This record gives sequence, C-alpha cells and structure tokens, in this order.
Amino acid sequence: MKFCVIGLGRFGYQTAMSLASHGMEVFAVDNNEEIVESIRDKVTQSVCFRIDSEEDLRALGIDEMDAVIVGMGESFEESIIVSALLKKNLGIKYVIARARNKIHENILRLVGVDKVIMPEQDSGIRLASSLSLKYLDFTPITDDFSITQITAPTSFISKTLAELQLRKSRNVSCIAIHKEDSLQLVSLEYVIKEGDILVLSGNNKDLASLKSGL
Repeated sequence: MKFCVIGLGRFGYQTAMSLASHGMEVFAVDNNEEIVESIRDKVTQSVCFRIDSEEDLRALGIDEMDAVIVGMGESFEESIIVSALLKKNLGIKYVIARARNKIHENILRLVGVDKVIMPEQDSGIRLASSLSLKYLDFTPITDDFSITQITAPTSFISKTLAELQLRKSRNVSCIAIHKEDSLQLVSLEYVIKEGDILVLSGNNKDLASLKSGL
C-alpha cells in the first residue's frame, strides 16, 4: 500500500518510520529540508515542499496514494486547508489528520477527514489501557476484548460449563482449560475440577467484573 505523510513533526515522523518498517511504500513531505534529509533513506521517497494549493498536491501525485496522513497539527489553519483539499477537491478515499484539541478535531471532521488523531490524548488512553490489562493479567485481542485465565473457584467445581452458563450470567466464554502447559478445548459437558485453570474470553469490563467477584 502507498501512504503519504504530510508534515514530519514528531507525530508525522514516527508514523512515516513505522509504516516503512512494516513494509509500506511511504512518501514523506515537509517544508524543513533538514528533516526531509534525515528521513530520506528510511522511506520510499521524501520531498521538501510547502503545500499552498490543490495544484501543489496534484504535483506531488497525492491522488495515487491509498491513504494520506496530515501530521501538521501545530499549524491549525494549514492542516485544515490541506485536509479539506484532500477530501473535497482530490477525493482521497482515506485521510487521517492530527488535531491539537477538540475544536481542531471537530473542524477536521466537518471537512470530511476519515480519522482524527490526538496523539497526547490517545497515548494516555493506550497507556492506561495497557497498565490496566497488565494488572488484571489480560491478553488484549482488541481495545475492549481480551483473554484471561482464572483458577476455578470453589463455586465452579463439580459443575459442567453448561450448568455454569457463563455466557448468560457473566457475558464471558470459557474457550479452553489450561493443563500441564497446554490448552485443551472443552465442550459444555466438561465438568470443572479442582485446580483447573479456565481460559476465558470477553469484554474487558465483564472479565474484570468476574475476576473481582471471585
């Protein structure tokens, strides 16, 4: 896939580098020659260029990109103008833009930006989520869905999974039993034994609620 990153501040630079490290074609654009030079050997192509119009964007071949990331969040007005040109004039299918604050985000959405990133806020949310999941011994599958393990509580022993009705009563599923360093798939007829380690999947809040109640 082809990506264009416009604006190589901290957010844009890291985004361009990460995309390139994942094997993507990355076209990096900034008006600072030193920054452009520093990333030149790390992306597919880098260009020192100041974008002021639709013609500038067309000259860069932006319309050939699968997605464009507008990283010039420090320049409120410039990021809005470039984002609007990308969506309204050039019809870029997927545009991602960095916002400085909520007002900036709202305007970007009004001009049609597909995804708005607020790095400081998003990084704080990711950190909180990561710390919470680690503390609860969760393995995240998505932002709000995880897998965890619990030792079968006394109230579960000698009951089948069908009798426990975990999906109905707790909104979680037992997907396996962890025994002797291996996972064993089990049916609803499986009888829970003392010392069994249950592998559960579900929404983070439901899993946390279950674990806190044991």
